[in-house]
Amino acid sequence: MPCQPNAAAARRRVYLSMRLDYFIANATTLSRRDAKKTISSGRIRVDGQICRKSASPVAADTRVSLDDQPLSLPGERYLMLHKPAGVISATTDSQQPTALDLLPADVRHGLHIAGRLDADTTGLLLLTTDGQWSHRITSPRVKCPKTYRVTIAEPIDDLAITQLQQGVLLHGESRPTRPADVHLLNAGEIDLTLSEGRYHQVKRMLAAVGNHVTGLHRWRVGPLILDNSLAPGEYRELTTEEVNSLG
Repeated sequence: MPCQPNAAAARRRVYLSMRLDYFIANATTLSRRDAKKTISSGRIRVDGQICRKSASPVAADTRVSLDDQPLSLPGERYLMLHKPAGVISATTDSQQPTALDLLPADVRHGLHIAGRLDADTTGLLLLTTDGQWSHRITSPRVKCPKTYRVTIAEPIDDLAITQLQQGVLLHGESRPTRPADVHLLNAGEIDLTLSEGRYHQVKRMLAAVGNHVTGLHRWRVGPLILDNSLAPGEYRELTTEEVNSLG
């Protein structure tokens, strides 16, 4: 079951107006603070005139330049990353390496993660600058399916598979999980497809049927499959068709 389609997923940013410092920060690699300093220093021209006011409005047809070089807002960006183990799904962290740390500084600017993975979980991680697109992937209302390759400690039996397919009650919760799709690969490995994203859900579901997860790898989100040419830690841009398929 693919995520709900939306033909506008690959659109460029559309805006009526925004603050000049916000425009500069999004059109360059400058932070908001540095953008304000750049504006106050007189390096920014708006429609040919030096502008020193960070709060000045910038409309879609406004001409903005930095050191006489024209600026424009970039289009939205969409990436897939093969997340390795030991990396957390966060933009910044002072203690542990993050998924964004795997990207060059000029690439990671403005990106956020659409659908997190636990630190010890590997596989397909999506990153984007498009908040509405990521919301359509992660919103519980959309029920975008995610498929995990699950390695388990004990051989799984038919009863446990049936329980997972029907939904199980997780420890500390009052309502069962949504029905899952289970594909048996061998006695110690299954593909598990979920349409919701509760805390540590795969691990807790297998615990609820008397088993234990020893390895977890997400290889599909909606119709999008992790590119098998990407080694752990590598990334690539999504194609327009891939973006639209998840939009």
